[in-house]
Parts: sequence; C-alpha cells; structure tokens
Amino acid sequence: MTNDMTLSTPRKQRRFLLYFILPLAFVCGFGTGCVTHIPVDEYTMARAAYEAAKDSDAARFAPSLWFNAEQAYREAQKDFRDRHYEQAAIRFVQAQDLSEQAENSARLSRNQSGEVIP
Repeated sequence: MTNDMTLSTPRKQRRFLLYFILPLAFVCGFGTGCVTHIPVDEYTMARAAYEAAKDSDAARFAPSLWFNAEQAYREAQKDFRDRHYEQAAIRFVQAQDLSEQAENSARLSRNQSGEVIP
C-alpha cells in the first residue's frame, strides 16, 4: 500500500504541473508581453486642439493647415478604432500640432483682416 502512494503522488504532481502550472505560466507570459499603451491622453489633447481650431474658423482663414490637421485627426481616430495604438498616438500628436498651427494662423489672419476674435 505504501508503494501505491509513492507512485500516485509523483503522477499527481506531474498532472498538476501539466494541467495547471504550465498553462498558467503560458497565459501570464503572453498576457504581459502584449500590453500596449492606449493613447487616451494623446486623443484628448488632439481633440481639444482640433475643436479649438474649428472654433477659430480655421477652415476659412487657414484652409491648408486645417485640411492637414483634419486629415491627421481622422487618420488617428481610425487607427485608434482599429486598435493600432502606437500609430494612433503618433498621429494624434501630429494632429494636435497641426490643429494648434491652424488655430494660431486663423486667429492671426482674423486679426489682420479686422474681424473680432471671440
């Protein structure tokens, strides 16, 4: 009877290792390796800059800059929806920069043309 117990214990240990520990290690190893940064801050900043450029009437006073900003923002949104987060983060930063340039240019043009800036 003692011989039976010693044979079944290593067998149970192997079974525990095979069916529990190895899959757990596999899932943990791959799960932590695939974590990516979701660019929520970049999205928020780009959206704020985009809306500010839109409110400053950049489409009218700085059309080329506005077009580039709008295009970059829409491409970043698409990348975000498609979960291409690294590319989305890069494009959101570009969209923010272009939107800020469009806003500044529109405000300057409005000021030079004599229109009132709100």
